[in-house]
Amino acid sequence: MKLKKKIPVIDQSDKLGFWGGKFGGNFCAETLKRPLEDLEILFDKLKNNKNFLKERDKYFKNWIGVPTRFIKLNNLTNHIGGAQIWSKVVSDANGGAHKIYNATVHCLLAKRSGKKFIIGDTGAGYAGKMLSMAAKKFGLKCKIFMGAKDIKRQLPNVKAIRKNGAEIVPVYSGSQTLVDAVSECMRYWVANCDHAHMAVGSTVGPAIFVRICGWSTSQISRELKSQIVDEFGSIPKKVKLYNCVGGGSSSFGFWNEFMDYNKKQVEFIGVEAGGPTKSKKHAAPLTYGSKIGILHGAAQYVNQNSDGQIEETESISAGLDYPGVSPLHCFLKDVKRARYTAASDEDALNAYKLVTKYENLKPSLEPSHAFSVAIKEARKLSKDTIVIVNSCGDAHKDQAILKKRLGKKYAKFN
Repeated sequence: MKLKKKIPVIDQSDKLGFWGGKFGGNFCAETLKRPLEDLEILFDKLKNNKNFLKERDKYFKNWIGVPTRFIKLNNLTNHIGGAQIWSKVVSDANGGAHKIYNATVHCLLAKRSGKKFIIGDTGAGYAGKMLSMAAKKFGLKCKIFMGAKDIKRQLPNVKAIRKNGAEIVPVYSGSQTLVDAVSECMRYWVANCDHAHMAVGSTVGPAIFVRICGWSTSQISRELKSQIVDEFGSIPKKVKLYNCVGGGSSSFGFWNEFMDYNKKQVEFIGVEAGGPTKSKKHAAPLTYGSKIGILHGAAQYVNQNSDGQIEETESISAGLDYPGVSPLHCFLKDVKRARYTAASDEDALNAYKLVTKYENLKPSLEPSHAFSVAIKEARKLSKDTIVIVNSCGDAHKDQAILKKRLGKKYAKFN
């Protein structure tokens, strides 16, 4: 199993959709094989098409608002000591999170395929919010599947989805979180694939959805690579890229353009959700040695019991509260290109308090996990080390949780 240079990682899967021969694939109902094949043919035709790329870039620039900022967190750096701490503020994007890239591309694909109806899943509400925004922009009907538990804890995004004219379908099965929302969305697509386009909200699911999402979010690292060169003149000798990992869409997009660099020069650190410190439940299959299983049509490392049944997860972060992880990250872990660790709920909350105390930045609870590990490790690193954290979402959606756990002071937004 090797990571090939000069070939995009999304194109390193085999004919059956497996990365490294064992992660990914297309474990799905017979009904979906033709729609998946059609979508793959369409995507492979368009991803290098000049007119399609021109259209994508037009909407990315004029509607999403790329490039997003790359800033040094001077106050935090001075307080912590050690490495320089920077942030790629992807939450500047229209809608407040990285999910807008994938949503926009899926709506463009839906239009090209002649579909007028698009469906999707959401956990933190960002994927649903962005898909509802893009659907409205492109004149598509939209239906969003969301766990009942997540609806309660992510109300600002729920209100935004409905304001954009999309229908929210509450999912009451299982843990009532992201994993169940994805399952219900896929079940619905089985019965409606002739007239509906499905947008999976992360780099999970059957192989084509992994590829589309990874291709879309790679906009983040394309920008960042150029911004680093503009700032430093070249890629510095010691760069560490920290990103939260749930399904894995923002982290893959944050890393992709640096894949061919030696990991001693550009290291990837993925931070999963370790859950509450007093609980055995977590959403960190890569960190805690989970076994390979099948979830949502793909082989991946997944939290499961001795009978192979999916175990319930627990995390303060709805966007990271997922028992599996992208086949791309499983592959990057096994080839040792990326390092994975976990932060607890309490770690993330403490990091949020520290970042907001010293900087004019309010990262959502997802990237707060990444900030937690970055801050801890930065203290021990040299001043010429460049630590960069992807602030991939804003904390507006987390107001209720922040107020309950940290108090009103930390739940105020202008």
